[in-house]
Amino acid sequence: MASTHPRIEELPDDFDESMDLNAPPPKPTTPPTAGPELPIPGNEERMKESAKDAPKPDLPPAMAAVDSHTTDELADILNKTPLFMTDISKAGDENGENIMLDALRALQNEGTRGDVAQNFREQGNEAAREKRWIDAKEFYTKGIAVLKSTEQKWDKPEDEEEEQRLRREVEEASYINRALCNLELKNYRSTTLDCASVLQLNSRNVKAYYRSAMALYALDKIAEAEDVATRGLALDPKNKPLQQVSSKITERKASLERIAAKRKANDEQTLKKKQLLSTALRARQIRTRKTNQPPEMEDANIKLTPDPLSPESTLEFPTVLLYPMDAESDFIKGFPEATSIEDHLDYIFPLPWDTKKEYTIQNVDCYMDTHTGGLIKAGKKLPLLQILSGSKVEVVDELVRIYVVPSAKSKDFIAAVKARKEG
Repeated sequence: MASTHPRIEELPDDFDESMDLNAPPPKPTTPPTAGPELPIPGNEERMKESAKDAPKPDLPPAMAAVDSHTTDELADILNKTPLFMTDISKAGDENGENIMLDALRALQNEGTRGDVAQNFREQGNEAAREKRWIDAKEFYTKGIAVLKSTEQKWDKPEDEEEEQRLRREVEEASYINRALCNLELKNYRSTTLDCASVLQLNSRNVKAYYRSAMALYALDKIAEAEDVATRGLALDPKNKPLQQVSSKITERKASLERIAAKRKANDEQTLKKKQLLSTALRARQIRTRKTNQPPEMEDANIKLTPDPLSPESTLEFPTVLLYPMDAESDFIKGFPEATSIEDHLDYIFPLPWDTKKEYTIQNVDCYMDTHTGGLIKAGKKLPLLQILSGSKVEVVDELVRIYVVPSAKSKDFIAAVKARKEG
């Protein structure tokens, strides 16, 4: 009759074929020895407290150990295990030691210089596949540092020629792969430097031309990017990535050329406007002067209208009407040279603040400064051009200043001006 206690036994090398695997397992005569150490140590106090709670099925030891910790405690424990490590600064015990991590670090330095650098390269490749660009960059940097180090702490190679071949391969690969990391991290200048290092090792590395072109394009260094892309396509004319970046560079170059052409045309137009304006002022014998602190007038300035590029246009002047006896003023953005002061007073008067009705066209006098610091009395009916042309009046900072004074107070105004001049 078949046994009700079937089981599976591991077969030793000296397997006894007479053994009945369907017989009940023998009862142990000695206490069982301690099992293997659990991957996560249990919290004994919490496990005892849990046992006092309502009856429930016993968990396997490993699961019971996990169940005895909080989420934060589990994260801290796992961080001490190299496979799950996310923060090396917290990977040690209370003395800052971690045997497993130290062992892995020791392994990284086993072998020849080429072997160790290759190990870092492979770790970088793994991180790059997972798009962990910062980690990958660090591994490639370590590999390069090993190859460039002056230390001699690595094993001596059995085949020196093969070792040199491996070093060259790893160095080129580490630089070109670190260039990719820097490109993804938008460290564009570092990308170009890594690509330059690659091309010193292998002038036919097409990836170096491509990644350098991409970085230079991102930096808007179009001339350099075009040169690099052209060199790469000369080596591999059918390379699609290079063709794509070359197309982008060409489009950007054309855009910049259009912008430059437009800017040049604007600059030339501005220069021509200035030259025509200067010619018009000299032809009219109008004095002008600029100071180091001109008033803020935004876009108000002396100009030729209606066409600033036509010598047949007329001049307009920004003008301020000052009422010195009442500390008030009015601003005229464009005072045409052919119009008179009276033409403007006609629509400005009456003044809203003139409660005494002192300011009327018939009852005011107009004065202007001379370049020597004196005054002239300007005729209200004269065209502005006639007042400015060939006289002692000077237009300072492109602004015409006209003092409007009630005739009854003109003597007081003139006296005040003379007192300031003498003082």
